[in-house]
Amino acid sequence: MQIRLGYELIYSLPQPTPMILALNIHYSRASDIIIPDYLTTDPAVPVSGYRDGFGNWCTRLVAPAGRIQIKTDALVRDTGLPDKVVPYAQQHAVEDLPEETLVFLLGSRYCDTDLLSQAAWDLFGHSPQQGWARVQAVCDFANQRIKFDYNQARPTRTAWEAFNEGVGVCRDYAHLAISLCRCLNIPARYCTGYLGDMGTPPPWAVGDFAAWFEVYLSGAWHVFDPRNNVPRIGRVLIARGRDASDVAIATTFGPNILESFKVWTYDEAEVGVSA
Repeated sequence: MQIRLGYELIYSLPQPTPMILALNIHYSRASDIIIPDYLTTDPAVPVSGYRDGFGNWCTRLVAPAGRIQIKTDALVRDTGLPDKVVPYAQQHAVEDLPEETLVFLLGSRYCDTDLLSQAAWDLFGHSPQQGWARVQAVCDFANQRIKFDYNQARPTRTAWEAFNEGVGVCRDYAHLAISLCRCLNIPARYCTGYLGDMGTPPPWAVGDFAAWFEVYLSGAWHVFDPRNNVPRIGRVLIARGRDASDVAIATTFGPNILESFKVWTYDEAEVGVSA
Protein backbone atom coordinates (compact mmCIF):
# COMPACT_ATOMS: atom_id res chain seq x y z
CA MET A 1 0.00 0.00 0.00
CA GLN A 2 0.97 3.65 -0.36
CA ILE A 3 0.38 6.01 2.55
CA ARG A 4 -0.19 9.73 2.04
CA LEU A 5 0.94 11.62 5.11
CA GLY A 6 1.85 15.10 6.23
CA TYR A 7 1.12 18.00 8.54
CA GLU A 8 0.44 21.72 8.60
CA LEU A 9 1.43 23.84 11.61
CA ILE A 10 0.63 27.54 11.76
CA TYR A 11 2.28 29.69 14.42
CA SER A 12 1.83 33.32 15.37
CA LEU A 13 4.98 34.90 16.84
CA PRO A 14 5.48 38.36 18.36
CA GLN A 15 9.21 38.38 17.55
CA PRO A 16 11.78 36.39 15.53
CA THR A 17 11.93 32.99 17.22
CA PRO A 18 14.44 30.11 16.84
CA MET A 19 12.80 26.70 16.45
CA ILE A 20 13.94 23.06 16.43
CA LEU A 21 11.61 20.67 14.62
CA ALA A 22 11.63 16.86 14.69
CA LEU A 23 9.15 16.18 11.90
CA ASN A 24 10.94 14.14 9.24
CA ILE A 25 10.29 10.48 8.55
CA HIS A 26 12.93 8.34 10.30
CA TYR A 27 15.92 7.26 8.22
CA SER A 28 14.97 3.61 8.75
CA ARG A 29 12.07 4.20 6.32
CA ALA A 30 14.16 6.07 3.72
CA SER A 31 13.87 3.33 1.09
CA ASP A 32 10.06 3.43 1.40
CA ILE A 33 9.72 7.13 0.59
CA ILE A 34 8.10 7.79 -2.81
CA ILE A 35 7.48 11.54 -2.43
CA PRO A 36 9.94 13.04 0.09
CA ASP A 37 8.64 14.83 3.17
CA TYR A 38 10.45 18.09 2.50
CA LEU A 39 9.66 20.66 5.16
CA THR A 40 8.43 23.91 3.63
CA THR A 41 7.65 27.24 5.25
CA ASP A 42 5.52 30.21 4.25
CA PRO A 43 7.05 32.73 4.31
CA ALA A 44 10.19 30.98 3.15
CA VAL A 45 13.06 31.06 5.64
CA PRO A 46 16.52 29.44 5.66
CA VAL A 47 16.57 26.00 7.29
CA SER A 48 19.39 23.68 8.33
CA GLY A 49 19.43 20.15 9.66
CA TYR A 50 21.36 17.87 11.97
CA ARG A 51 21.12 14.45 13.59
CA ASP A 52 20.54 14.39 17.34
CA GLY A 53 22.09 11.92 19.77
CA PHE A 54 19.51 9.28 18.89
CA GLY A 55 19.96 9.56 15.12
CA ASN A 56 16.74 11.52 14.52
CA TRP A 57 16.79 14.22 11.82
CA CYS A 58 16.09 17.68 13.23
CA THR A 59 15.49 20.97 11.44
CA ARG A 60 16.57 24.41 12.68
CA LEU A 61 15.08 27.70 11.59
CA VAL A 62 14.34 31.19 12.84
CA ALA A 63 10.68 32.02 12.35
CA PRO A 64 10.05 35.71 11.63
CA ALA A 65 7.66 37.81 13.66
CA GLY A 66 4.10 37.31 12.49
CA ARG A 67 2.49 34.23 11.04
CA ILE A 68 4.37 31.21 9.67
CA GLN A 69 3.10 28.00 8.11
CA ILE A 70 5.24 24.84 8.38
CA LYS A 71 4.08 22.01 6.15
CA THR A 72 4.90 18.77 4.34
CA ASP A 73 2.99 16.30 2.20
CA ALA A 74 4.64 12.97 1.42
CA LEU A 75 3.96 9.50 0.05
CA VAL A 76 5.40 6.35 1.65
CA ARG A 77 5.37 2.73 0.55
CA ASP A 78 4.21 0.30 3.26
CA THR A 79 3.68 -3.45 3.48
CA GLY A 80 0.14 -2.99 4.75
CA LEU A 81 0.86 -5.64 7.36
CA PRO A 82 0.07 -5.16 11.06
CA ASP A 83 2.74 -4.79 13.73
CA LYS A 84 4.69 -8.01 14.23
CA VAL A 85 3.82 -10.20 17.20
CA VAL A 86 6.74 -12.31 18.46
CA PRO A 87 5.42 -14.19 21.52
CA TYR A 88 8.62 -16.23 21.94
CA ALA A 89 10.87 -13.15 22.32
CA GLN A 90 12.71 -13.30 25.63
CA GLN A 91 14.12 -10.82 28.11
CA HIS A 92 17.90 -10.52 28.45
CA ALA A 93 19.78 -10.51 31.73
CA VAL A 94 21.09 -6.98 32.30
CA GLU A 95 24.71 -8.13 32.10
CA ASP A 96 24.04 -9.54 28.61
CA LEU A 97 22.47 -6.39 27.14
CA PRO A 98 24.35 -4.42 24.45
CA GLU A 99 25.76 -1.13 25.74
CA GLU A 100 23.57 0.95 23.42
CA THR A 101 20.41 -0.37 25.11
CA LEU A 102 21.45 0.51 28.67
CA VAL A 103 20.34 4.17 28.51
CA PHE A 104 16.81 2.86 27.94
CA LEU A 105 16.84 1.20 31.37
CA LEU A 106 17.30 4.53 33.15
CA GLY A 107 14.80 7.05 34.44
CA SER A 108 14.21 10.14 32.29
CA ARG A 109 12.21 13.38 32.26
CA TYR A 110 8.77 11.77 31.95
CA CYS A 111 9.65 8.22 32.98
CA ASP A 112 10.14 8.47 36.74
CA THR A 113 11.23 4.91 37.40
CA ASP A 114 12.29 5.69 40.95
CA LEU A 115 8.67 6.32 41.90
CA LEU A 116 7.23 3.37 39.96
CA SER A 117 9.76 0.66 40.81
CA GLN A 118 7.87 -0.79 43.76
CA ALA A 119 4.57 -0.81 41.87
CA ALA A 120 6.22 -2.51 38.88
CA TRP A 121 7.63 -5.34 40.95
CA ASP A 122 4.44 -5.69 42.99
CA LEU A 123 2.36 -5.93 39.82
CA PHE A 124 4.62 -7.95 37.51
CA GLY A 125 7.74 -9.11 39.34
CA HIS A 126 6.32 -12.34 40.71
CA SER A 127 4.46 -13.40 37.58
CA PRO A 128 5.71 -16.50 35.73
CA GLN A 129 5.32 -14.50 32.51
CA GLN A 130 8.62 -13.52 30.93
CA GLY A 131 9.73 -11.62 27.86
CA TRP A 132 6.99 -10.77 25.39
CA ALA A 133 4.18 -11.93 27.67
CA ARG A 134 5.41 -9.70 30.51
CA VAL A 135 5.59 -6.63 28.25
CA GLN A 136 2.11 -7.38 26.95
CA ALA A 137 0.87 -7.61 30.53
CA VAL A 138 2.38 -4.16 31.16
CA CYS A 139 0.59 -2.81 28.07
CA ASP A 140 -2.70 -4.39 29.18
CA PHE A 141 -2.30 -2.70 32.55
CA ALA A 142 -1.50 0.74 31.06
CA ASN A 143 -4.38 0.43 28.62
CA GLN A 144 -6.82 -0.29 31.44
CA ARG A 145 -5.28 2.11 33.98
CA ILE A 146 -5.50 5.22 31.79
CA LYS A 147 -8.66 6.68 30.29
CA PHE A 148 -8.00 8.48 27.00
CA ASP A 149 -9.11 12.10 27.16
CA TYR A 150 -7.75 14.87 24.89
CA ASN A 151 -9.40 17.47 27.10
CA GLN A 152 -7.21 16.43 30.03
CA ALA A 153 -3.92 16.32 28.10
CA ARG A 154 -1.07 18.00 29.95
CA PRO A 155 2.47 18.42 28.57
CA THR A 156 4.05 18.11 32.02
CA ARG A 157 2.37 14.83 33.06
CA THR A 158 4.87 12.14 34.05
CA ALA A 159 4.39 8.37 34.10
CA TRP A 160 3.93 8.46 37.88
CA GLU A 161 1.24 11.12 37.54
CA ALA A 162 -0.51 9.17 34.77
CA PHE A 163 -0.40 6.08 37.01
CA ASN A 164 -2.11 7.98 39.82
CA GLU A 165 -4.45 10.21 37.81
CA GLY A 166 -5.66 7.46 35.49
CA VAL A 167 -6.16 9.80 32.53
CA GLY A 168 -4.10 10.95 29.56
CA VAL A 169 -3.32 10.67 25.86
CA CYS A 170 -1.12 8.32 23.83
CA ARG A 171 2.16 9.74 25.19
CA ASP A 172 0.97 9.04 28.75
CA TYR A 173 0.18 5.41 27.95
CA ALA A 174 3.65 5.07 26.41
CA HIS A 175 5.43 6.78 29.30
CA LEU A 176 3.73 4.57 31.87
CA ALA A 177 4.46 1.33 29.99
CA ILE A 178 8.06 2.38 29.28
CA SER A 179 8.66 3.20 32.95
CA LEU A 180 7.24 -0.10 34.17
CA CYS A 181 9.34 -2.04 31.64
CA ARG A 182 12.50 -0.22 32.68
CA CYS A 183 11.75 -0.97 36.32
CA LEU A 184 11.59 -4.65 35.30
CA ASN A 185 15.01 -4.38 33.59
CA ILE A 186 13.58 -4.42 30.06
CA PRO A 187 15.05 -1.66 27.81
CA ALA A 188 12.23 0.50 26.47
CA ARG A 189 12.36 3.56 24.19
CA TYR A 190 9.76 6.13 23.23
CA CYS A 191 8.61 6.50 19.60
CA THR A 192 6.62 9.16 17.79
CA GLY A 193 5.27 9.10 14.27
CA TYR A 194 2.26 8.76 12.02
CA LEU A 195 -0.45 6.20 12.69
CA GLY A 196 -3.63 6.40 10.66
CA ASP A 197 -6.84 4.45 11.05
CA MET A 198 -6.20 2.04 8.17
CA GLY A 199 -7.75 -1.31 8.95
CA THR A 200 -10.00 -0.01 11.74
CA PRO A 201 -13.75 0.65 11.57
CA PRO A 202 -15.10 4.23 11.65
CA PRO A 203 -15.55 6.64 13.30
CA TRP A 204 -11.91 7.62 12.87
CA ALA A 205 -9.94 9.86 15.15
CA VAL A 206 -8.97 13.43 14.36
CA GLY A 207 -5.50 13.52 12.76
CA ASP A 208 -2.59 13.74 15.19
CA PHE A 209 0.89 12.37 15.67
CA ALA A 210 0.99 9.13 17.66
CA ALA A 211 3.18 7.77 20.44
CA TRP A 212 4.15 4.16 21.06
CA PHE A 213 7.28 2.38 22.32
CA GLU A 214 9.77 -0.35 21.55
CA VAL A 215 11.37 -2.91 23.85
CA TYR A 216 14.57 -4.90 23.44
CA LEU A 217 13.90 -8.66 23.55
CA SER A 218 15.77 -11.60 21.97
CA GLY A 219 18.35 -9.33 20.36
CA ALA A 220 15.93 -6.98 18.57
CA TRP A 221 13.61 -4.04 19.15
CA HIS A 222 9.86 -4.76 19.04
CA VAL A 223 6.87 -2.40 18.75
CA PHE A 224 4.22 -2.18 21.49
CA ASP A 225 1.32 0.25 21.60
CA PRO A 226 -0.47 0.43 24.98
CA ARG A 227 -2.88 3.12 23.78
CA ASN A 228 -4.43 0.93 21.05
CA ASN A 229 -3.14 -2.38 22.47
CA VAL A 230 -3.67 -4.28 19.21
CA PRO A 231 -1.36 -4.65 16.17
CA ARG A 232 -1.98 -1.74 13.79
CA ILE A 233 -1.37 -1.11 10.09
CA GLY A 234 0.61 1.75 8.55
CA ARG A 235 2.82 2.89 11.41
CA VAL A 236 5.46 5.36 10.12
CA LEU A 237 8.21 6.31 12.56
CA ILE A 238 9.51 9.88 12.90
CA ALA A 239 11.80 9.73 15.94
CA ARG A 240 12.94 7.68 18.93
CA GLY A 241 14.28 8.73 22.31
CA ARG A 242 14.10 8.18 26.06
CA ASP A 243 10.71 9.90 26.30
CA ALA A 244 8.69 12.72 24.73
CA SER A 245 11.21 15.36 25.79
CA ASP A 246 13.76 13.89 23.36
CA VAL A 247 11.42 13.88 20.36
CA ALA A 248 9.26 16.99 20.71
CA ILE A 249 7.88 17.82 17.25
CA ALA A 250 8.60 21.52 17.84
CA THR A 251 10.76 23.31 20.38
CA THR A 252 10.37 27.09 20.30
CA PHE A 253 12.71 29.53 22.00
CA GLY A 254 10.28 32.37 22.60
CA PRO A 255 6.58 33.15 23.05
CA ASN A 256 4.24 31.80 20.39
CA ILE A 257 0.68 30.81 19.65
CA LEU A 258 -0.08 27.61 17.73
CA GLU A 259 -3.02 28.80 15.62
CA SER A 260 -3.60 25.63 13.64
CA PHE A 261 -2.44 22.01 13.86
CA LYS A 262 -3.32 19.42 11.19
CA VAL A 263 -1.95 15.94 10.60
CA TRP A 264 -3.06 13.47 7.94
CA THR A 265 -2.21 9.86 7.15
CA TYR A 266 -4.31 7.59 4.97
CA ASP A 267 -4.19 4.89 2.30
CA GLU A 268 -3.66 6.67 -1.04
CA ALA A 269 -5.94 4.13 -2.70
CA GLU A 270 -8.92 5.04 -0.53
CA VAL A 271 -11.59 6.73 -2.60
CA GLY A 272 -12.95 10.11 -1.50
CA VAL A 273 -10.33 10.73 1.20
CA SER A 274 -8.57 14.09 1.26
CA ALA A 275 -6.01 15.71 3.52
